[in-house]
Amino acid sequence: MTYELSANDKGQPRAENVAFVRLGARRQANARTGGISLVIASCFLLLLAVAALAGKVPAFLFGLYICLSVMTFIAYAVDKSAAQNNRWRTPESTLHMLSLAGGWPGALVAQQLLRHKSKKASFRMAFWLTVLVNCGALGWFLSSA
Repeated sequence: MTYELSANDKGQPRAENVAFVRLGARRQANARTGGISLVIASCFLLLLAVAALAGKVPAFLFGLYICLSVMTFIAYAVDKSAAQNNRWRTPESTLHMLSLAGGWPGALVAQQLLRHKSKKASFRMAFWLTVLVNCGALGWFLSSA
C-alpha cells in the first residue's frame, strides 16, 4: 500500500492518494525462474532414466537419485512445517548434504512447490554449488567407469 501523508483542516495527519501495490510482476518473475528449476530437475532425471534404460549408466544410479530426491523433498517439507509452527528446524547443512548426495532434483522441486528456501541468497548460492559438485562427481564417475 502506498499513500501520501497530508493534514486535514484541523492539522491532523491523514492519508491521501491511497493505492494498493500489486506484486504481480515479482510473482511472475518468480514463477518463470521456478518453472526453469522444475524443467532442470525433470530433464536431469529424464536423461538419467534414458541413460539407465540404454545401459549407459547403472540402473541403481537412477534409483538412488529418485530415492534421495524424495528424501530431500520430505526434508524440505518437514522444515517448512517446522518454520511455520516455531518448531525445531532442519539445519541448512543437512539440506545441503542431501542435495550434494544426489537429492538436488527433489530440492529444486521443493523450493518451487513449497516456496521454501527459495529466497535466501546465501542458501541458494550454496545449493547451486552442491548441484555443480554433484554433477561434476557424477560426470567423473561415469567417465572413469
